[in-house]
Order: sequence, then C-alpha cells, then structure tokens
Amino acid sequence: MKLGRSVIAVGVLALALVACGTGAPTAHTDPTAGPVPVIKPVVLAEIPHDTTAFTQGLELDGPTLYEGTGLAGASQLRELDPATGAVRRAAPVPGNYFGEGITVVDDRVWQLTWQNGVAVEWDKALFTPVREVPLDGEGWGLCRDGDRMVRSDGTDRLRFHDATTFAETGTVSVTRDGQPVRFLNELECVDGQVWANVWQTDTIVRIDPGTGVVNTVVDASGLPRPGDPGHRQVLNGIAHIDGQEFLLTGKNWPSMFRVRLDA
Repeated sequence: MKLGRSVIAVGVLALALVACGTGAPTAHTDPTAGPVPVIKPVVLAEIPHDTTAFTQGLELDGPTLYEGTGLAGASQLRELDPATGAVRRAAPVPGNYFGEGITVVDDRVWQLTWQNGVAVEWDKALFTPVREVPLDGEGWGLCRDGDRMVRSDGTDRLRFHDATTFAETGTVSVTRDGQPVRFLNELECVDGQVWANVWQTDTIVRIDPGTGVVNTVVDASGLPRPGDPGHRQVLNGIAHIDGQEFLLTGKNWPSMFRVRLDA
C-alpha cells in the first residue's frame, strides 16, 4: 500500500499499520549501541529515466536492468539499458494487476502484486508469465538473498520466501534504535544485508535480516527531482551495481542516479 497509489487508484488515503527467525517476530536491540549512522549518497552520474514509469522495483542482472512498474491496468515488467535508461522490452502485468517489487532468480523474474493476492513468475528470456502463486498479505518490495527471497509488505516486517516455490519460511521485525521501522518498500539484497526504501520518505535503511536491526541509514533528500515534487515522485528504486555503487530512482522520476554509498 502506498499513499501516492491510493490517491491515483481510488482517491482516498489508506494507511495500513501492521507489525530472523521462523516464528513470532521479535525486536533485537543493543542498549550499549549508539544511534545508527546516517550517510548521504555521493552522486557519480545521472541517467535518464522514463517519467511515465511508476517505479516499484529495480534490479541489475549483468548487462540488463529490470524495472517493475505499478498502477492497476498500467503495470509492466520492463527491460532497460542501464547506460541510457532506454526501454528495450516491456510486457503488461497479467490480470490488470497492480504490479510491485521484482527480483531475478536465475532464468526467472518474480514480480509482486500490491493487493491482488498473487506473485507472478516470468520467463526472463521470453518475457512472458509462467505462473501465479498465492501471496499472503500485501506485496511491496522483493529481493533475492541466496536461496531465499525477502519481501516487504508495508509493515515493519520482512518476510522470507523459498526462491523456487515462493513458500513463506519466516519473518523478522525491523527496528531502528529500538523502534519499529514501518512502511518498508522496495528492497535490494546485497552481501547478506537488505536495503529498503521507507515509503513516502527520502530514507533508505540497511537491515541485518538475521536480527531485523537497521545498521545504516541513507539520507537521499539531496537527490534532485525536477518537476512536480508531489506524492507521485516518491523515492523507490534500488539496484546494486558493484561494491558500494548503486542506482537509485523513484516513481516518475526523470533520472536515475548512479551513487556511492559509503556504508
């Protein structure tokens, strides 16, 4: 669920506040630890981005950048040129579903839906849907962490799924300085850590999925956003390039930014 989407799709504002392990979620804190460090992205390059793309997911797979876009009846899976931002291929999400986060798993691409109760598995080469599997709760962000996938649902919880069957295998609650972090959105798994956009903010958090503890915060408020600064231009899109370099963008942004995150 996203405020910008609610305005566009149904004209109302509806916020759902719902709160590693494989059982009941628990908060992990270290009373001796200081505040979580806050960093700012160092911009290395600016790359064009299609302003019609209501970006929900972004992932780099070798020479190809994949993007999932949203809005009911307009959602797509896209293949982009990471150097120019040009759209190489695009396919509509089946069922007029409201598309959400994506992740690549070998020769497949998984794409969430927001409130349609399914996840869609795509053939990466053919760019066609292969199957749909049931999805419990809302779908927001998705990333691959080894032999599992990590999903956000708009709450303070990360859910873990088998990378082949999509069966849910556990959850963890996310905290920053001992407080829950809600509205976790687009995800990117990197070296055993989960980076997450916090919806309707300019904040990205890095999470230890074993404990749910936020260990780094990114303040991306300095990224330029020409045009309407309203709800449609929410920061939402993280793709890891290599090392400390990432691509960041947002819904209907005119640019993607190649940045360095010195975490």
